[in-house]
Amino acid sequence: MTISVQTPVFEYEDSTTNKKTGELQLDSGVPMSKISSDDEVFLAPEMNAFGRQFRDYADTKSERQKGVELFYKTQHTNQTVDFVKKMRSEYGKLDKMVMNIWECCELLNEVVDESDPDLDEPQIQHLLQSAEAIRKDYPNEDWLHLTALIHDLGKVLTLPQFGELPQWAVVGDTFPVGCAFDESNVHHKYFMENPDINNPKYNTKAGIYSEGCGLENVNMSWGHDDYMYMVAKENESTLPSAGLFIIRYHSFYPLHTAGAYTHLMNEEDKENLKWLHVFNKYDLYSKSKVQVDVEKVKPYYMSLIKKYFPENLRW
Repeated sequence: MTISVQTPVFEYEDSTTNKKTGELQLDSGVPMSKISSDDEVFLAPEMNAFGRQFRDYADTKSERQKGVELFYKTQHTNQTVDFVKKMRSEYGKLDKMVMNIWECCELLNEVVDESDPDLDEPQIQHLLQSAEAIRKDYPNEDWLHLTALIHDLGKVLTLPQFGELPQWAVVGDTFPVGCAFDESNVHHKYFMENPDINNPKYNTKAGIYSEGCGLENVNMSWGHDDYMYMVAKENESTLPSAGLFIIRYHSFYPLHTAGAYTHLMNEEDKENLKWLHVFNKYDLYSKSKVQVDVEKVKPYYMSLIKKYFPENLRW
């Protein structure tokens, strides 16, 4: 069972006076919750750790970008309805390992996300960078701090003890399968090589779903998001529904950045999306070469893990 949280109270900064009111605006135009004017807020940098624009997939001169494009070609070709159902059935058993949340965080030291054009640091640093940035701006939303810490833990799927899945089946932007692939998906052209493109049932706007059915009833491309969502839910985490929503859909950029697939959402999804918009700024822009002191912040996050999760989880 999960608990619910109030929708964030959005307040706009006075753009006519340029007065600093202690309120932080999202780049998308969605304002963030009011914070204390005494605190120093997180400001999004203009460039990533490589000195380039964030989520820039068009820089053909970059060797890393070439690898990222090849990744998406493989992902878009292989993420089919049948593949997703197979993975959800296999990993839904949660029979790979028993361990606690922090042990899983430490496993991420062995993982680097090949689909990410913005960072090549170990994943545990990204988790802590995101969590600490949110903690500074939203000190009273401890569930959001923990959500940031654990949102990428599903990337352990790349490790041998979890089946050593290829990166295209673990990381990268996510999207629904079983309906038309929206053009807002990164490197959309490679969906032409996906076998599902030849199935008429999967190629209408709603596909095998119905408008307003709710994202809970939609099959997403398989990866770390869906896996960690399953782990949290089946182990009876008490994170609020907004936290579980963030975990499952934080890589769903066509939705929370481009506004695609909203016809599949229900009212609860729409409320939770407001928190995902809040989270996304920190997930994307807190990536940095400056590392967090793990041992210094560990006691705080251990207390949150104890609050919202059982001691040991099935993975």
